[in-house]
Amino acid sequence: MKNKHSQLISLLGECADACNRCSTACLEEQDVKMMKECIRLDMDCSQICQITAAFISRGSDHAGHLIKECAEICSKCAKECSKHKDMQHCAVCAELCKKCAEACLMNVSVFN
Repeated sequence: MKNKHSQLISLLGECADACNRCSTACLEEQDVKMMKECIRLDMDCSQICQITAAFISRGSDHAGHLIKECAEICSKCAKECSKHKDMQHCAVCAELCKKCAEACLMNVSVFN
């Protein structure tokens, strides 16, 4: 049986993957210290996306407040990564995080 929120769950997974790839690539950059905030937000964003997808998948009563937090963290990650758009991994991550944040915000009312 397909979950009625499968599109959102899929986007959350894509965002988590992009954040994991971005944080790993940031660790390979010349000035890792400059990328510290980006790496931290990538890690936070990846984890909140994964846990939010899991809660939505199982129909948890707690998905509503998690999806709000997910939108906030995705927005912050998108903003930070967009500061480094000259790096391909950050540009891709910023776009996916922005898209994910918007999707979460559009679905908040469904879970409350």
